[in-house]
Amino acid sequence: MIKLRVAGFLDHSTVNGEGFRSVLFLSGCHHNCPGCHNEEMQDFAYGESVAFTDILRKISKNTAIIDGVTLSGGEPFEQCAGLLPLLEELQKMSLSIWVYTGYLYEDLYQDPVKSKLLSFIDVLVDGPYQAVYRDDHLRYRGSSNQRFLKLSDGKIQKLLDY
Repeated sequence: MIKLRVAGFLDHSTVNGEGFRSVLFLSGCHHNCPGCHNEEMQDFAYGESVAFTDILRKISKNTAIIDGVTLSGGEPFEQCAGLLPLLEELQKMSLSIWVYTGYLYEDLYQDPVKSKLLSFIDVLVDGPYQAVYRDDHLRYRGSSNQRFLKLSDGKIQKLLDY
């Protein structure tokens, strides 16, 4: 059974991406960004192990009211093996998929394992949180160095401005 280490789940949110979204927070992160908003979620043992089918069931209950799903953390790309089948199923549900990552797109694209996830993502918010670039007026991100990348088939279509 495929499981993910889940740090938290929001049935619906308007601050974790465009529209009304369910949000899945995944545990574990090697970036250890100073000032991280979700510092407790950096721990790979934080949260609980949840079957991806249970996660899908929970999201399915929200499809009538949500525009999409946001994956955050921790670092979602630390759980590629469990994340791939989840993303495949979410795509079949015609939900937009946003993913927050401390990695840069260019590094993900070069990685043979992590790059497989990119084709399922509609918007990638990339780059580590950097306190020096913090701006409380930013929308959907913590620091201005982070980019909003509109993806199609895993490739950057355009840089979005929020």
